[in-house]
Amino acid sequence: MEAYVMDAFSARIFGGNQAGVVLPDRPLSDAVMRQIAAEFKHSETAFVTREPDGSVSLRYFTPAGEVELCGHATVASFALLRQLGSVPDGDCTAHTKAGELTVTVRGDTVWMDMAPPQLLADIPSDERAALYAAYGLTEGDCPAGYIPRIVSTGLADIMLPVRDHDTLMRAVQNAPAVTELSRKYDVTGVHMFCPGADGVTAWCSNYAPLYDIPEECATGTSNGALTYYLYLRGDVKPGEENVFLQGEHMSRPSEIRSVLYEKDGAVTVRIGGRAVASMSCDLRL
Repeated sequence: MEAYVMDAFSARIFGGNQAGVVLPDRPLSDAVMRQIAAEFKHSETAFVTREPDGSVSLRYFTPAGEVELCGHATVASFALLRQLGSVPDGDCTAHTKAGELTVTVRGDTVWMDMAPPQLLADIPSDERAALYAAYGLTEGDCPAGYIPRIVSTGLADIMLPVRDHDTLMRAVQNAPAVTELSRKYDVTGVHMFCPGADGVTAWCSNYAPLYDIPEECATGTSNGALTYYLYLRGDVKPGEENVFLQGEHMSRPSEIRSVLYEKDGAVTVRIGGRAVASMSCDLRL
């Protein structure tokens, strides 16, 4: 059966966030899918089945077991199906254990809905110094008019603003301290960003040491949350496309796109990106 390594949220190989994508030619047991994911050793591997009605069923496995949903593996899967000619441009229903998703393919870009955005809390002013210190920074590295806030589009993260790209790049994480702060605030991790320029909405770095992810090179849910953070500031306009660059610390540059929509008082966020195949193989089971 066909299997691929896809670099998601990137237009070139060796960038973005890697995911395995398997196109089973027969039913596979959960144990076999987990074994395949462990062989790939990527954070997630997607198992993709085309249904007779044109929809797509996806299951996602880490080396340790199944997860209900994975954004970058979804982008990787649909980008691969588009490249193979298996799905046309337009909307497609994706069946996952997290529910049905509407995934939209437009050329070489795949778009998917995030969970409804939520502003969960502001980090209290007397607790912000410890947060910046966990990255070797001070409160003086926060740009004027910004504050750290906890935002979610499915997973809660601390949005941590810094003043410029140089500050973003010189930040060094104290993983034990960030792990404890993540527990304290009940978040997945920290999404550090600085205001962008020249067509870039923001540059970002994402950290989730609580979940054994020292740093991640492309994070759809966190950039969805950042889209909502910036919308609340008036920096993001409904219907306009945003561009987030992430992964420079890891030498795996990634480009994540978003669009925020307003309708009847409700706000929704879509995340989009490209993906390319860096490897393919024949799994001989």
